[in-house]
Amino acid sequence: MNIEKIITADGSSSLSLVGQNEHYHSTHGAIQEAEHVYLASGLDYFFNSHHLITKANILEVGFGTGLNALLSLLFATQNKIPLNYTSIEAYPLKWEVIKDLNYPELLDLSHQQFQLLHDLPWNRFEKVKAYFSLRKIEIKLEEINFMNEFDVVFFDAFGPRTQPELWERPIFKKIFKAMKTPSVFVTYSAKGQVRRNLIDVGFKVEKIPGPPGKREMLRAKKQQV
Repeated sequence: MNIEKIITADGSSSLSLVGQNEHYHSTHGAIQEAEHVYLASGLDYFFNSHHLITKANILEVGFGTGLNALLSLLFATQNKIPLNYTSIEAYPLKWEVIKDLNYPELLDLSHQQFQLLHDLPWNRFEKVKAYFSLRKIEIKLEEINFMNEFDVVFFDAFGPRTQPELWERPIFKKIFKAMKTPSVFVTYSAKGQVRRNLIDVGFKVEKIPGPPGKREMLRAKKQQV
């Protein structure tokens, strides 16, 4: 892949696939999008909806630049909520590609904390801080086989136009089986076919307001029947 760094509208960095009109984050704001879609609409929503739950297992589809993991680390530390964070990535980025992204500066973190997430070994849990453990798994989404493990899912794959096979019913069925009851799934996409595919495998799906530059997004729940 030919990748170049870009600066999004909120001043935060992202990456672009040259010649494919595909970006790792919204050009309207990488940090804004991640905070709205995954933290506010997903993780924070889950804990606000289930007050008796005091810790969570997260599954992220697409480790990418590590931004969602970094924000989740901050969430865990600030709220003193233990998070076990599993992120799957079929094509890990090399540190040379992402070392100049400006997330540490904008989030008031040391550059070493950001690099640590990328330097950790793959395919096993590693404790990053007191309330946050990370497991990065180098695997294709089609190959996962989790069962009843996750409370919150961040579905951050490349869009249906670029990787349509990742947004079909067989994939969402795997995700559904991987999730506990109750649990929450969030994605930036609001496409009608994506919504129908999620409903078909058993999710209760709602359209909710999207991040800056996007009118809507999807949130799905796995609930007791």
